[in-house]
Amino acid sequence: MSVVLEQPHPPVTDLRLSKVLAALADPGRLATVRALAQKGESPCTRLQQDAGLQISRSTFSHHQKVLREAGILLVRVHGAERILSLRRDDLDSCFPGLLDLVLDTPENLV
Repeated sequence: MSVVLEQPHPPVTDLRLSKVLAALADPGRLATVRALAQKGESPCTRLQQDAGLQISRSTFSHHQKVLREAGILLVRVHGAERILSLRRDDLDSCFPGLLDLVLDTPENLV
């Protein structure tokens, strides 16, 4: 039986619009969030492929950290794998409609 650990992330009461918007301003991080919104919870190795990111593992890890610290992602460690999920309910409760607006924005306007 493997242990599942959750990496630290801010509680809902600490989410700040400025941090969320800054995290989403990067095209790679936005692609990651879009892929998670479409595919749902995903191992980080698969998510990097699903997002179509041609970046190093260290850069992708940095993107995960920024998104997690902004309160956008929840990261669980399951064995050797990191499982990523979108904190959609938390984001929707703090910033109603923001995530839908960001995700519905056409690619050519990003």
